[in-house]
Amino acid sequence: MACGTTGTCGSGCYKDSNDGIEDSTITITTTNTMSTPSSTTLLSQHMKLCYKCKEEEVINSTGGLCGICFRNSLFAKFKQSITTHDLISPTDNVLIAFSGGPSSRVVLEFVHEIQQKAQKNSDASRDKLYPVFGVGVAFIDESVVTSIASHDLDNAIQDLRLIVSSLAPPTKELHIVPIQSIFSTDLKDGRNKLNELLDTVSDATGKEDLLCHLRMQCLQKIAFENKYNKLVLGSCTSRIACHVLSAAVKGQGYSLPADIQYIDARWETPVVLPLRDCLAQELNMLCRLNCLKTLDVLDAPRSGINDLVSKFLTTLQEENPARERTIVRTAEKLIPFHFNRLKEMKDPDETLPRRHRRKANLQPYESVPSEFLCSICCSPVKKLDVECLSNKLEGCETNFTIFGASCCPSCQFQILPKDLSSREQFYSLLPRPMTTRASDFISGDQTWLREQIKDCLLSDSEDGI
Repeated sequence: MACGTTGTCGSGCYKDSNDGIEDSTITITTTNTMSTPSSTTLLSQHMKLCYKCKEEEVINSTGGLCGICFRNSLFAKFKQSITTHDLISPTDNVLIAFSGGPSSRVVLEFVHEIQQKAQKNSDASRDKLYPVFGVGVAFIDESVVTSIASHDLDNAIQDLRLIVSSLAPPTKELHIVPIQSIFSTDLKDGRNKLNELLDTVSDATGKEDLLCHLRMQCLQKIAFENKYNKLVLGSCTSRIACHVLSAAVKGQGYSLPADIQYIDARWETPVVLPLRDCLAQELNMLCRLNCLKTLDVLDAPRSGINDLVSKFLTTLQEENPARERTIVRTAEKLIPFHFNRLKEMKDPDETLPRRHRRKANLQPYESVPSEFLCSICCSPVKKLDVECLSNKLEGCETNFTIFGASCCPSCQFQILPKDLSSREQFYSLLPRPMTTRASDFISGDQTWLREQIKDCLLSDSEDGI
């Protein structure tokens, strides 16, 4: 193996005089290596080991992780969102919106795990001052507007009761509320109003979006009546990515930052999204690995723009699995609104240990300007549309015309009926929380509106020019 050069060779090759010695060394080394193979070497020849624990076999579609490490990875993301953004504090009473899908099922499981650990810490503490947050579960029954069979619905509700009751203490109260209850305490009357309201909307996308807004109003009603101070949704990265694209198509770019943050405090009960950094594919895999029962029969099909965007994003995800994260990271560059954080509150119990008190290092909530919100979807309206609203209000005489003028452009185009008679009927069928948002603003002194458009108003000195 000599290179044929004389003297010292800098290439690291073997010289003629050492050829035999080097060859024998190689032979001995090879023989020793092959003589005693370890059990780990033989095992690794047949399966791939988890890159994190190096002990368990890798599960497909988990990014090189075993089942245990995969679950721990998702739980770490969830817990980091909770702690970093203070989504759940020890003194909270949170309501989990349960739809029956993998996302809400994982949220319920993870929140229960955090609550159970907090309860154990409280029981083990000497002073018994460690508070434990409360948890409730809400399910909105939409069977009056879906094609689900009655026996399938009964079985799904029975499974839901079993899921919640099988969780270890602390106990969690389950609220099963029909969506028509937002209209009337008489469920038959509420069902008729809901169906008539949806019939006035001709656009398929608008009808689906309106049902989504009614669902949120129903969840807010449950939270308010049962004194929950936070509403936990299972919106994940995949769901948010779909919303980003659909909002761009619907012309909701201005209000988009309000819907994709960890915290949304524009509602009377603030909404938090602890699964914002998890993909739907990951949550589906976790439910299969941990045998978490889901209620797939309740999953209603999408329609219109929402369905097209969902299918389009699925195609993109097949080509590049990182597309959903890229879409959400791009949308994160948009500036959030002031209500995308919680209000600064004083600790209700000053006797709590210092490590359990809420951090209050943000500017006061009242020091930031408010936003005018759409009467239907509760989206913030940009300044230019507020100026148009002020001009429209001058000629408005009826409540339903005022209501229509106070809606965002997207709702005016896709949800509001075009002719006046249908619009009047639409307004008369709406639940009270939606109609009072506009009427409360109009019945006031409009100080807020003047503040919003003050840059466009003439001063007293300029009025005579």
